[in-house]
Order: sequence, then structure tokens, then C-alpha cells
Amino acid sequence: MRQRLGCLSGTGLIAALIAALVIVGYVYARGGLLFNPGPLNAQSGRALGGVTSHAEIGDNCESCHTAPWESETMADRCVVCHTDIAAQLQDVESLHGTILQNNLDLACRDCHAEHRGPEASLTVIDTEEFPHEAVGFSLHGHQQTSAGEPFTCGDCHQADITSFTTDSCHNCHLQMDAQFSITHRITFSPDCLACHDGVDHYGDDFDHNQFAFPLTGKHTEVSCSGCHQNAHTIADLQSASQDCFSCHSQDEPHEGQFGTDCAACHSTDGWSPASFDHNLSNFPLTGAHVNVACEGCHTNGQFQGLSTACIACHTEPAFHAGLFGTDCAACHSTTAWSPAQFNGQHTFPLNHGGGATCATCHPAGFTAYTCYGCHEHEEAEVVERHLDKEINNFQNCMACHPTGEKD
Repeated sequence: MRQRLGCLSGTGLIAALIAALVIVGYVYARGGLLFNPGPLNAQSGRALGGVTSHAEIGDNCESCHTAPWESETMADRCVVCHTDIAAQLQDVESLHGTILQNNLDLACRDCHAEHRGPEASLTVIDTEEFPHEAVGFSLHGHQQTSAGEPFTCGDCHQADITSFTTDSCHNCHLQMDAQFSITHRITFSPDCLACHDGVDHYGDDFDHNQFAFPLTGKHTEVSCSGCHQNAHTIADLQSASQDCFSCHSQDEPHEGQFGTDCAACHSTDGWSPASFDHNLSNFPLTGAHVNVACEGCHTNGQFQGLSTACIACHTEPAFHAGLFGTDCAACHSTTAWSPAQFNGQHTFPLNHGGGATCATCHPAGFTAYTCYGCHEHEEAEVVERHLDKEINNFQNCMACHPTGEKD
């Protein structure tokens, strides 16, 4: 029985070969028209690659198209003529450079379609597919216009997709809240993109507490411009000073008496009541001093530069008769004036000489002493004895006789 090969018979293979040759001949004769999906764009511009429009290379498919076995891509052919785009691809701040930098899987023809007719636009972007955030502005918060309609490219870019003016923002937001838009524009800057990136970082849900300066108390009621004055960029916003005095120096009633650390006495709940931890100063309050009113020591509104010596507040009583000097703390504590005791270290033995009293050594006051007039210590005799030993400096007895013993 003869096996049937169908189209794989000798006749069938010859017929297929003839058909293929006819097709190739037709394509060659018509300049590849068989595979051409439509005429190229004929809009003229500046000369690139020796032509002013794509239509001028309509009969030369390989100017743009590559064969499957070639390593070169269609995008490689594009930048041969479009050298300005080739330069942008090396600049991460440009549109095309940003797309390349983010490794987005976009070819030239994804946004620049051809063969759609001589008058068709060469730039067609699917707003749902185009990664708008790659160019520095996300469309996450711009899905619909103020009229509730989906945004189109022309709403912000008008006729030229490569251009943008911040008036587009202002004109749209005027329809949403005119008063806020005008005030915001005057307070900060007409350059909306200097601070806004489309994802509402600085919108109504902005959480200041996520930053180094959380807002508490009265600060939550202050407008942004109250602290961020003349801020036109994000860098300006971030550079705002965080110390109290920078904002409140005009309200400071203390005339510099307390320094500039407002938080040492005040909280964000309000200027008053205020509290001051005196123990953080160089004069901690202890004993009876704790209950003294501020004005008791800080008279005439003076708070800095006051003397911390006891005598500055406590005049020496008359019964001291000037005998004890002005070092009150040598005998008294802050607990109370009485009882008093000598707190200093009496380096000279107090039992020296048996029945000696304080006045024996301190006849004119307790801040000075003398050894003359006690025992054999007549002045003339003391002088003679020291001079005999060639000791001329002998007026400060304690320097050589700290315990009262002879050497």
C-alpha cells in the first residue's frame, strides 16, 4: 500500500518553495510594504541622522528594525539619530536617564509608537502603565481631577508631554480650596515640586512626631509657617532650628537673666506655670533655703550674677561683734541658725595650755590668732630666741609649730 505524505510530497514541497519565492519577490519589489503596519510620521523637525521626519526613511526598514539574529536592538538604532536622548540616558536627573537608572523595562517604542499615520503623535503614554514616580512625581495621589474625572497627561503637561509648569498645580488646586492654595503659595513658594512629590508626604496626614522634633502641647496649634518661615524647599523645612529661643526670643521677658534654655523651666503646655530646678544651678537649695520665696534672694528681678556667699543675704548679727568673720558656714548649716557649732577643722589642739579660752588666742576676733601673752611667750623673748637661731620670719607661729610643740 502506498503511504500518503500530503503536503510533504515532492509536489507539495515544490509548490511551497514557489510560493515563498513569489512572496519574497513581492516584498522586495514593494519595499517591504507587506510587513509595514502603516505609514510613518511625517511631521518635520530638526534634522537628525540626515532626515527631518521618520517618513523620509519609510523605504529603509533596517534604519530602525533589526533582524532576530542581530545583537543590536531597535533602541540602539534609535539613539544613532537621537543623540540628545543618548546623552540624557547618561544623566540620572533627566527623564530618560531616570527611567534607565531605575532599570525599568521600557523600550523606546513603548512610549513612542510609529506606523500610525503621518499626523499621529509620536509620544503615546499609557498613564496606567508609565512609572511616573521614576521621574520624581508619583501619581498615587492624583487619580482624579477636582471634577472627579481621571487625569490625562494633558491636564498637567498641556500639549507638550516633556514640559510642565507649576501653574498646572495651582490652577487645579484653586478649584479645590482657593483660600488655602493662595495662602500656601505666598507662604512657601510657587514651585510646588520643590516640596511635593505626589505621595502626600506633607498632606493633612503628615505626622511631625516621626521626626526629631515632635509636636506637643501648644506646638500642635501652630501653623507650619510659624516655625518654617521663608521655607521654599524640603531642605529649608529640615533646617528649621529646634531650640526654643530661636522662635521665642521676642517673647522672652527675663532680659537674659535665665539664659536661653527655656525648657529648663517651661513646657510646651504653656509658659505658666513654670518650674525651676535650683539644684541644677551652682547653688543647690537645702534645709531652710528650700522654703524661701524666689524674691527673698533674687531682689529687683536679678537672677544671674548673684553672690552665693551667706553674708550677701545674711547680715552679721551684732552679738558676733565682728569676732567670727563672714564665713557663716564655718559654724552654721542651712538647717537652722541654731544650734551652731564650729564646723571647721581646728588644726591647733584645743587642749593646749589647760584652761585657755578662745579669747586667750583670739583676743581681737576668731579670724586671727596670737601666741604672745601666753606662758613665757612674751613678744620680746620670742623675738630674741628666734633671732639667736637666725630665724627672721617668725610671725606666723603655726607655720613651724602647728601642734604647739617646740621643735
